[in-house]
Amino acid sequence: VQLQASGGGLVQAGGSLRLSCAASVRTFSSYAMGWFRQAPGKERDVVAAITWSGGNTYYVDSVKGRFTISRDNAKNTVYLQMNSLKPEDTAVYYCAASQEVGILLHEYEYDYWGQGTLVTVSS
Repeated sequence: VQLQASGGGLVQAGGSLRLSCAASVRTFSSYAMGWFRQAPGKERDVVAAITWSGGNTYYVDSVKGRFTISRDNAKNTVYLQMNSLKPEDTAVYYCAASQEVGILLHEYEYDYWGQGTLVTVSS
């Protein structure tokens, strides 16, 4: 499984970005997906997660109401819509895939990782 993340960039505070993660796998719909981020000098943490069907989602408290995770299984792609961006959202964002069931919040639960896309939010 290969994951290709894209959509990062430089945006002013209050702006929006949409990250995409395209997966090269036939059975994408059987994978739980997650978005993580790693800010400079910090550990990589989960931002949002979604089950294989898209029926259940999770958001870390700091992004609730601003970020939306979604997936299009026909396109083998998971998205992270980020609105009302803040400077503290600045980080490298990674998508991850797992064949485990449910909402997965920990790095060790994921088997495959994208290369990361940098999001920089200026104040």
